[in-house]
Amino acid sequence: MRIAELYASLQGEGLLAGTPSTFVRTSGCNLRCRWCDTPFTSWQPGGEDRSVEEICAAVEALGMDHVVVTGGEPLLPADSGDLCTALRQRGFHVTVETAGTVLPPNTAPEELADLMSISPKLASSTPPADTPQNWQQRHETSRRRDDVILALMRACPWQLKFVVDTPADLNEALRWTDDLRAAGEMQEGSVFIMPQGVTAATLAATTSWLAAACRHAEVQLAPRHHITWYGNTRGT
Repeated sequence: MRIAELYASLQGEGLLAGTPSTFVRTSGCNLRCRWCDTPFTSWQPGGEDRSVEEICAAVEALGMDHVVVTGGEPLLPADSGDLCTALRQRGFHVTVETAGTVLPPNTAPEELADLMSISPKLASSTPPADTPQNWQQRHETSRRRDDVILALMRACPWQLKFVVDTPADLNEALRWTDDLRAAGEMQEGSVFIMPQGVTAATLAATTSWLAAACRHAEVQLAPRHHITWYGNTRGT
């Protein structure tokens, strides 16, 4: 599979925020979010092709117990399931960060991760109508796959992470969460609301109203620590 970057850092979001982790970032995505903060994996996907064995060896060399398989869309490559199971068989705790729109073809969902981190893409993520290659239509058609999200939530411990920019985004996220909970039994999990932004100033501006809104809605606000710690830079 094509790997955009592989590095050691601290998890910046969600249940495991602050945990030393190795990040394996795949390249390639079936969506094109208008505010994507890793365009080198989506709008202009780059990187180098590496085998599952090569990736596992690089992860082992960094010496971290936790591994985050992220993207792009990390479940898109045909051998993504092989990578996740190989890492878990070597004793690593694996978090998969996915938009929840695809499943690997040859791996059962329960074998993929110790924590399934699902970031559903809200309507505000859709690119403009004049985006080349019909990405507005392709994105809008693909971004909400409740069948995939529920399969992942039923298979693994999970967290939902919604990136919110406006009150309308928050309302959509709350409705979507209610829809998923009403759809049936699933593993225990947590819901996080995260401010949109790629600078500390932008995050602070969004958080200024979002914190009160989360208190009112009784949902958990999740800071995006990695931007505060490192800025919006690669390899962090």
